[in-house]
Amino acid sequence: MSTEAEDRERPPAYTDEHLAAYPVEYFMGIDLYNQREFHAAHDAWEERWLGECGPQEKLFLQAMIQSAVAFHHLEIGRPGAARRMYQMSREKFARLGTKIFMSLDLEDYQAQLDRALSWLETVPDPRELEQPEIVPPVIRLVPGVMEYD
Repeated sequence: MSTEAEDRERPPAYTDEHLAAYPVEYFMGIDLYNQREFHAAHDAWEERWLGECGPQEKLFLQAMIQSAVAFHHLEIGRPGAARRMYQMSREKFARLGTKIFMSLDLEDYQAQLDRALSWLETVPDPRELEQPEIVPPVIRLVPGVMEYD
């Protein structure tokens, strides 16, 4: 966990420009995710995902939801389910076919996911492994906003 001083020194996860361009549920999920409240982040993103949004945004949000759920499964001792969610999120990010979506650098985010979760794929059954120290990704949006469906 970070200290208050470290939190104050980090750049914010998003800007006012982002806030004006994207749905509020996106930011609720980002804030919760960065606080390591993975199940709550899932709920925030799912609220948007279940509503009116285009197919690319739906795919992106589903990938984000699944990546959050992977960490939640690890918290409750379900490494097999965590591995499946990690794999499913990677597949959806690949289907997006872009490097940045809703100002999230997907290459950076996925690299962080891989550092945290790739150990789940080192054996046929991840229940056989002792869980290493995990550093979940930190979501920070890149400058600028983009059109999305």
